[in-house]
Amino acid sequence: MMNLKRALLLALLPGSVLAAPTFTLHSPDFRDGGLLDARFAGNKAGNPACSGENVSPALSWSNVPAGTQSFVLLMTDPVGAKGLGVTHMVAYNIAATRNHFAQGELTQGAGYTGGKNSPGTAHYYGPCPPMGSGMHHYNFVLIATDLPVNQLPAGLTHDDLIARLKGHALAGATIVGRFTNDK
Repeated sequence: MMNLKRALLLALLPGSVLAAPTFTLHSPDFRDGGLLDARFAGNKAGNPACSGENVSPALSWSNVPAGTQSFVLLMTDPVGAKGLGVTHMVAYNIAATRNHFAQGELTQGAGYTGGKNSPGTAHYYGPCPPMGSGMHHYNFVLIATDLPVNQLPAGLTHDDLIARLKGHALAGATIVGRFTNDK
């Protein structure tokens, strides 16, 4: 009798209640829209805007879409370079069996194929907004794809990768961290 009541109740609920859970990106190191700690900022000798430790934050995801064969992870600052945008990380060929990166792992370049970011490296490069440029927003975007792992060659730029993902993206999830060098 209880199963019949439950089935009837579920049949009466709106469809949105029964929808699949949302693909979500999380971090134990910052909340969505929260401030990134200085240790996550980039590090480059001679550049006072890059005086962090260049440690990548930990990231994890849940509710992966059906049919996912690999993931892509991007980190961008849309207002960096005076509004032209800066790509801080291009990571792809991430196995569908994976559900997280530990703190610092993206800096090491392990567990993914590295593309070419704006500073010219193939791994995480932390925030380095110029002094006096205000608060910057760092968008971490995880894309579930139907592409098998190792389908894409190393060294793709952000734009090259996006072009290759057309027709292969299943869903995207994002989390935003904020950072400024202004005191």
